[in-house]
Amino acid sequence: MSIKYIHREHLDEEKYNQCIDTSIQSKIYAFSWYLDIVCEQWGVLVLHDYDAVMPVPWRKKYGIKYVYPPFWVLQLGVYTKEAIDENKFLTHLFNKFKFVELRMNTHNNFELYPEFLQLKQCQKLVLNTPYNSILSKYRKDRKKDLQKATTANLIEKWNDCPSNLVQLFKNNIGKRTPNIKESDYANLEKLIAICLEKKVGEILTVYDKENKLVASVFLLKHKNSITKLISSTNLKNRKNGANTFLIDRVIFKFHKDFSVFNFGGSSIESVASFSKSFGAETEKYHQLKMNKLPKILQLFKK
Repeated sequence: MSIKYIHREHLDEEKYNQCIDTSIQSKIYAFSWYLDIVCEQWGVLVLHDYDAVMPVPWRKKYGIKYVYPPFWVLQLGVYTKEAIDENKFLTHLFNKFKFVELRMNTHNNFELYPEFLQLKQCQKLVLNTPYNSILSKYRKDRKKDLQKATTANLIEKWNDCPSNLVQLFKNNIGKRTPNIKESDYANLEKLIAICLEKKVGEILTVYDKENKLVASVFLLKHKNSITKLISSTNLKNRKNGANTFLIDRVIFKFHKDFSVFNFGGSSIESVASFSKSFGAETEKYHQLKMNKLPKILQLFKK
C-alpha cells in the first residue's frame, strides 16, 4: 500500500476534493476550502493517486509538530472511494507524529492500535418520513417543551445575521468553554459566511415575543444529510422550550429533502439523551489519542 504525506501547498486540490466528494465516508468538513478556514496548518496522507486520503490538521509547539482536532470540525478520518484496509493510515500517521488527537468518522473501521483508540458516540435521526411520524417518536418532555414554546409565542427566523448566532454562542456556551479563542470565533464567522455563499449552510434563530434572541443553530448541508454544527440557547431563559422548538423546526423544514439529521453528537450523557429524545439513534466512532513525546514533554499535552 503506497501512502505518502503531502503538504497542503503541494496538494492536488481537484483530485483531493473529488476523493472527498465521491468517498464512502464523504463529509463536508474534509473539503480543502473548509480545512483552509479552520486549521492552522494541515497536510494529507494520500494513497496512490488520491484513491484514499486522510487530512491531518497540525500545529507546532516547542518546535514539535502535533496533530489536533480543530474547532468547528466534527469528524475527519480516512476517506476512500472503495473499501480498503484503513489501518495502514494509522501506521503512517503514528510514524510521522509523536502526539495525535483527532476524531475519525463513523464509517472508519480500525482494528490496529487499540491502545490509541477511544470509542465515542454521536446521534443521528433518520428523516425522509412524514413529519407527524417523526413527531410521534418524540419523548414526552420534548412534546411538553413544544407546548411551552407555543405558549411563549416563540418565533423562528431563517437566514438571520450570522453575528447574532455567534454572539449568543459566545455569551452562553462560550463562557463554559474558555479554550475557544477569539481567532476561533473569527474562523467560525468566516466559515459561516462561506458556507452561506456556497449554499451549504443555513442559520435558524428563535426569538421570544419581546424580540429577544433565545436560541440559534448553524446547519451544514451535504449530500443527503443536514448537520448541526453549533447551537446555543440563552442559559438564563430556559423555561420556554426554545431548545426543543429550535430542533423541531429544523426537522420540520428538512424532513422531506434530507435522509439524515446529524445532531453533531456527544458522548456527554445529558447531551446525548437530549438528542435521543427526538428519536435519534446512536452511532459510534473512534477518537485517536496517542502520546509518544519524551516524558519531559508529555506534560505540555496532558
